Amino acid sequence: MVRRRSRSRDWGPLVCQGGGSGWRSSNSGGLGRREAPERLPLNMAAAAPPADGGGCCPAGPGGGGGGSVPVLFCFSVFARPSTVPHGAGYELLIQKFLSLYGDQLDMHRKFVVQLFAEEWSQYIDLPKGFVVSERCKVRLVPLQIQITTLGNLTPSSTVFFCCDMQERFRPAIKYFGDIISVGQRLVQGARILGIPVIVTEQYPKGLGSTVQEIDLTGVRLVLPKTKFSMVLPEVEAALADIPGVRSVVLFGVETHVCIQQTALELVGRGVEVHIVADATSSRSMMDRMFALERLARTGIIVTTSEAILLQLVADKDHPKFKEIQNIIKASAPESGLLSKV
Repeated sequence: MVRRRSRSRDWGPLVCQGGGSGWRSSNSGGLGRREAPERLPLNMAAAAPPADGGGCCPAGPGGGGGGSVPVLFCFSVFARPSTVPHGAGYELLIQKFLSLYGDQLDMHRKFVVQLFAEEWSQYIDLPKGFVVSERCKVRLVPLQIQITTLGNLTPSSTVFFCCDMQERFRPAIKYFGDIISVGQRLVQGARILGIPVIVTEQYPKGLGSTVQEIDLTGVRLVLPKTKFSMVLPEVEAALADIPGVRSVVLFGVETHVCIQQTALELVGRGVEVHIVADATSSRSMMDRMFALERLARTGIIVTTSEAILLQLVADKDHPKFKEIQNIIKASAPESGLLSKV
């Protein structure tokens, strides 16, 4: 296991896919190295410009050379003036919209960028190859199509988060013995499949280290914290070092505090989150169950340990299937979940 100090690293920027719809990471998926100042959500998609069409700010050089060009950026009922470099294209406009309206954009929606065309006296879809060459007005329009979270998992794009499974919580957390047992299954499965595991410990000076039953051999990072969420600068830096991360499998305690806040922060950054219901709990079953319900309504995937491990293997002919099968041969303890069904 490795203990890291914080580095000046951030979630990687995403760029528009050429000729397609949506955005992608600059390092082929998930979280990448910082290359631009804006933070672009991983799964927020923008519709690509249409194949042809004109506009009042045509592509190519024309009128003005270098320098900055004033642009009015409109979204919903808002209109905010700003500037972009002469020759700025679609991607820079998207980044500018995010810097101006990022807190108000729903990353689960698709958007289209439109340009106000004087000749039509109305907005038109941004022409293909458009660049800014003169003062103009653009707007971001949400489409009605929702992006469906499918919840597909692959080992190469997944990281496991083990949250605060510490000794001092043992007498207080409901079904803690069951949670430990399932957590160890997950950590063992991750080790077999080569999936990175990041572990946090909440104020270990007072609450102790991770329980001995969970074998931390080979985990990527063990990090002390006081913040409830696991999304710390050191965790962000570790994720940035792992190419192609799209999904986090999250388990530990407490469901309604550290698990919930970690999940919401990750989703806010565009990461798909899978919470393992039989490997997370709270001091109160009421808090646990209401937190799982709330998280599921948010679009976070609430699932079970066996479902996670078998989805990652995907095929009985997988070279590691037998080892995973040995882990799940005995059913996981239900940790009080069946009493609430």
